[in-house]
Amino acid sequence: MFTTFKNIVFLFCFSILLFSCKEDTYVVSKVTTKTLPVDATITSANSITKTIAPYKEKMIKEINTVLSYAPKDLTRTDGKLESSLGNLLADLTFKRANPIFKKQTGKNIDFSMFNFGGIRAGIPAGSVRNKNAFELMPFENILVVVELSGQKIAALIAYLIKSNTAHPISKNMELTITKNGYQLYINNKKFDSNKSYFVLTSDYLQSGGDNMTFFKNPIQRVSLEYKMRDAIVDYFKSVDTLRSRLDQRFKRN
Repeated sequence: MFTTFKNIVFLFCFSILLFSCKEDTYVVSKVTTKTLPVDATITSANSITKTIAPYKEKMIKEINTVLSYAPKDLTRTDGKLESSLGNLLADLTFKRANPIFKKQTGKNIDFSMFNFGGIRAGIPAGSVRNKNAFELMPFENILVVVELSGQKIAALIAYLIKSNTAHPISKNMELTITKNGYQLYINNKKFDSNKSYFVLTSDYLQSGGDNMTFFKNPIQRVSLEYKMRDAIVDYFKSVDTLRSRLDQRFKRN
């Protein structure tokens, strides 16, 4: 009798436990929406406004800080195969990056190359401010150096010729399209397809961005841990006047 009673109690407790562990299923039966207009009737909280005011003032002051001066408009569209802004961008990044690369490796960068589409804004004549650098390069791209074989350099040149666009290249490279192909000089020496070259670019392009697949799988890759935008700002701070011109570094005969 006692055993039977124990069994009944056990089954009762087990049943309670079983049903208490049952997962309920919920079904949405009604959805209610309400439109909240964003207009002048919405006011800010004074406490929040007062809290962020010092940071806002500091940010506005920082973004409008004058770094340099441009005697003329610098744009990416004032040339067919090169541009004043593209030339400036390629040259200044080379100038800022080469000492870092040489300190790390004991070697020099041969030239730099970026993409036309990466230039997001021009620099108008007059005072050049922090905001101009952010408008020019709003991305968090990092500068990298890749060692490319002669074969990959040839693919790079084929890309430039086919795209027929003013992609920024530094003055270390002189490329002339001819009737029979092209002539290429790097650091005033004729291109040697049997040697490798160190090319400065961005991590985005090195990963194959803008179809620049020739940057992928290089002989070696060195990240400078230096943002492209920081290089631009640092260069702007280092010079009184931004000067750039079309110098026929990439031309068609």
